[in-house]
This record gives sequence, structure tokens and C-alpha cells, in this order.
Amino acid sequence: MAFGGVRGLSLRDSERIDGKRTGKDVGGQRRPGGVSRPPYRPAPRPSAFPELDCIRGLLPERVIVAAERRAHAIGVGADRVLIAADAITEEAYLKALAAFLGTVYEPLDRVSRADCPLDDEQLIQAAATGLLPLRQGDELTWIVAPRHLTARRLAGQRWANRPLLRSFRLTSCERLRRFAARHAYRALGRSAADGLQRTWPLFSNAPRARGAWRIAGVALALAGIALVPLAPAGTVDILGMVLCALFLASAGLRLASVSFARRAPPRSGRYGDDRLPIYTIICALYREADVVGDLVAAIRALDYPQEKLDVKIVVEEDDAETGDALARLDLGAAFEIIAAPPIGPRTKPKALNVALPFARGAFSVVYDAEDLPEPDQLRRALDTFIAGDERLACVQASLTIDNTVDNWLARMFTADYAGQFDVFLPGLAALRLPLPLGGSSNHFRTEVLRKVGGWDPFNVTEDADLGIRLCRLGYRSAASSSATYEEAPARFVPWLKQRTRWYKGWMQTWLVHMRQPGRLLRELGPLGVLTFQLLMAGNVVSALVHPLFLAWLGYEILGTPQLSFAEAADYAVPIFIIALICGYAATIVPDAVGLRRRGLLAHAWVLVLTPVYWLLLSLAAWRALFQLLYDPQRWEKTEHGVARTSRLST
Repeated sequence: MAFGGVRGLSLRDSERIDGKRTGKDVGGQRRPGGVSRPPYRPAPRPSAFPELDCIRGLLPERVIVAAERRAHAIGVGADRVLIAADAITEEAYLKALAAFLGTVYEPLDRVSRADCPLDDEQLIQAAATGLLPLRQGDELTWIVAPRHLTARRLAGQRWANRPLLRSFRLTSCERLRRFAARHAYRALGRSAADGLQRTWPLFSNAPRARGAWRIAGVALALAGIALVPLAPAGTVDILGMVLCALFLASAGLRLASVSFARRAPPRSGRYGDDRLPIYTIICALYREADVVGDLVAAIRALDYPQEKLDVKIVVEEDDAETGDALARLDLGAAFEIIAAPPIGPRTKPKALNVALPFARGAFSVVYDAEDLPEPDQLRRALDTFIAGDERLACVQASLTIDNTVDNWLARMFTADYAGQFDVFLPGLAALRLPLPLGGSSNHFRTEVLRKVGGWDPFNVTEDADLGIRLCRLGYRSAASSSATYEEAPARFVPWLKQRTRWYKGWMQTWLVHMRQPGRLLRELGPLGVLTFQLLMAGNVVSALVHPLFLAWLGYEILGTPQLSFAEAADYAVPIFIIALICGYAATIVPDAVGLRRRGLLAHAWVLVLTPVYWLLLSLAAWRALFQLLYDPQRWEKTEHGVARTSRLST
């Protein structure tokens, strides 16, 4: 069979080495099916691919040659090619390599915690690096989990310094990760939940106080709303003018993005397959049994060598259905399933943090359960990183809706995403302004992601928060036009829950980053702070005030006696009307431009429903405000796998 990116290496079942499947003794004493033959004797000197010297003669020569050819083409060990192609299991190969090196394979299932001299945090790091020390008596032994070219280096040392190799034992990456997860279980959970709070407490939304302040907040919000009609007319007008200025500034920022947003040039192909780095894909899944098969198929379809993919799928311990669905998929060597310890909040960002210590790639990307990325997305993200400098920490791919024609709500969602990801965010990136990331298809430099503390598990829009934090710490983000297709919630209640979570997260992000306004100003600069205020406070306040604004404007127009033009000039009504029209235009124009860029202009008619959509957004914002006060960490999950249509399948 050919597995994913393993092109040109086709194997029959009889050509695979797997002890359980064939009865094969990897020491070389039995053929598949139990036929005896003499043990393989390696050549007296290393070959060009010494990592295969331990298994030459156990597979047909054409398979060995094909593996060597592909290993040379993509720059990995030939052992990784055979393992990815399912020609041999990783454990079977490592047992053969251990015998070849004069050492042993260590499965780690009988090693006690006392044998490891590292503390829990160091143990997690050891699993990430693939090197674990064990002390048994007075002897220190190193456990090595070979990856990339490690097996080649070890096999090459056999001819130079064989006694040195006896201080090493071999194990698989999966065995080592399980060992660390088993013995550092609580440390892994605590690090995922509290790591940001420990390293960057200023940027953490972890609860600081409980009880009375929430009740006081609700009371003040309700009192403020109730007192607005009783306030002097002049006060109301001044407040209205301030809000109009905010709305106009937000509208101006969105409209300006249309001018600065440019389509990314075609992929330049700066990296050949042999120079491509390891790429980690992290997927946090919860109750996603219905769609996980499509996600795995999309990852396998990526135009990237599967031998260089490091896929971490994080599931909750009590989510047996998703685990069973994954088990039925025969995932292969590129995939690892990690159970998230039930410590701290049960949120997507905490699950992502569980996988981050084990990420082996120089770059990492986050995909959601329903995501279907375009096959060239990883390569195009790399092109963007290469074109930038070391301060470019994140590349945001474009999210687009797949189930557009389900109903008008899905069409509006499609327009919203087109305006956001194909126009607005590219415009902000071109201006080097703070970028509120989307929740999926964020490509990161893994080292930078760790430096800034990963994701905030207590923020329900961890993506937007991380984008602002990156900017504050001196990094920047860029936008890519490569698309990831997603499923929009096309029914009102799921849509309302999702939008509530977004508004609540934007409120949380604003509150966190406004703790020290002076420091925020120094780190972002005046234009960056203005952009931050318009992105977070502007969006939220606009949604909260919009129905009140409409009600007041309607009262002024319908309830005030007819005024002359000169008299009307003394009132705020004309300015309020202009602000309202500009606000609608700032939504419609970028969305229409985005739809045109996506070839979806035929659906632009839905934008006439923008005033209705804004009222629904206001409902979500008010719901978010009250939820922020009484249940700030609540994560209302969006159900996937219920779409009735698909643009990709037509």
C-alpha cells in the first residue's frame, strides 16, 4: 500500500514486517508465515543508508531501494519511510536496530518512576526531546527514541564506537510519551492549565476573585441601562456622540483594510521536499466522532511528506466515542492520540497546551475537527515564514464556509468569514497592526509559541488573545490566502452559543490586556492601541449598544415634532444616521469584496439582511456579558457534522 505522501513505495501484505501480523521474529530467524532461514549478516562496512543495515534481507530488494530513494528525496531516514509506508512497525524496526547495535529495546512498561532522576517537568521535556535518563543502581542508562535521522546516526556509530552504544537503549516516541504522560500526569495537566499564569501572569485570564464583584457588575450594568432614559438630554447626546465616534473609527478601520489587503502571490516553492522541516499538526477534539474521519482524510491529503508530519490529536478522557472512532481509522505512524488530564478548565486551549510540550515540529498548526485545509496550505505557510523575518511568529490561513447554501444564516456566515479572513485580517497584517487570530489554521513557529506561554486555557477566544499577546511581546502575524473549509452553525441556537462564546472571549481579552494601560501603550504603540480598542472594545460595545441606538434613533425621528433643517443641525440625529449607515457599509463592503475574491459573489444578496444580522449579534453580545459575570469559563461547544450541503462536494 502507499501511505499518504509515501509515493513510489507500494507494498503487499507479505512484504510487511510486523511480528503480530506475520509471526516474524525481528531477530531474523523466521520468515513471514514461520519459515526458518539463517539470520541476516550485515555487510562489513556501513552503506549509504546504514539505518537499513539491520533489516536488509528481511524485505524485498525493490522495497529497500524504493525506501532509500524516497529518503534521499525528502531528507529523512529510510527507516521513517518504511514505518510510514507500513512496511514495518516502529517497534519491530527498533528491536532489529537494537540487536544490530548490541543493545536492547526498552518498552518502558516495567520501568518505575523511581528509576528516572528527573522531576515531572523535566520528564515532560525529555519526552519531547526523545532522550530519557534512567538510573538503575549506580548505572546511568540513556533511553533514545529515534526520530528523523537519529537511527542513521546511531547505525553509523556502530562501526566507530560500539561500546559507547551499550550505554543506550532504544524505545519508540509513542512509548516514551506514554511513559511521561503516565508518571507526570498531574504535572502535565497543571502545566496545561496554569502554565501561562505562572510564566506570564499579566496575560492570564485565570480567575482572580470570585463572588461579590460579579453581582456588583451585573447591578451596575443594569443600573446604567435603566438610568440612560433619565439622564439629561445633553448628557445623552454627548454619550451618543462619543459612541458615534467609536463606530465611525471602527468603520474606518474596516474600510481602510479593503485598500491595503492584497492577494498573496502564488506559491514560490522556496523549499524542496528534502529541505522541508517537521511540521506539527495539533487537533483538540471533543465529541467529534462524526467528523473525525474527514479530518484525518484531509490531513493525509496534505501536499507534505507524511514522514515529516507530527500529528497530535488531543481527546478528553471521558470521550470514548471519539477515541473509538479514531481507533477504527488505523491512523499510522504520523498520528499520536493524547488524553487531556481532567485538571483545570475543560476548554480547547487547555487541550492544545497538553500537546504543545510534545510537538516535534519547527512549525505547528492548529486544526479544528471540521476543518478541511487546502492540500498546499503547509507549504504556502512556510513560504510566508521564509519571506518574513524571525519576528514573524504566526501565519493565519483563510477560513471559509463549506455549507454556504444551507440557509441564509450560513450564507451570512460565509460573507462574514470572507470579509474577515480575505480582506480585514490581510489588511491589518499589511499595516503591521495587531491581528486577532481565528480559532483554526494558525501556523506558528513552535519555539515562539512556547516562549509566549502557549494558549490561555481560561480565555474562550484563545486565538484573538494569543494574537494580541504575540504583538505585545514583539512578534507579528501575517495572513495567507490558502483556505481551510469549515462548517458553519446553520441553526440559530448553535449559532447563538458560538457567537456568545466569541463575544465573551473578546471581553475577556480586553479586560486582560487593559490591566496596565501604560505598558500596553509602550508595547503596541499609539496606533496599535487604537486598533486593539477598536477590535475588542469597539466590536463589543457596538453590538451591545446597537439595539438601544436604534430604539433611541427611532424615538427621535418618530417622536420629535418636524424640525427645520437649521434646527435639526443642533441635534445629533443626522450624525447618528451617518454613523449607522457607515457601520452597515463597513460590514457590507469588506464582505462583498471578500465574496468576490472567493468567487462567491452570487451569495452577496444576503448582505441586505445585515441590519437583521446585527440585531442577532446584539443578542449574543448581551448574553455574553451576563455569562461573563456568572460563568466566565463556560465553553459552549459547537456541534459539527450536521451540515446539509457542501461546496467542496459539488
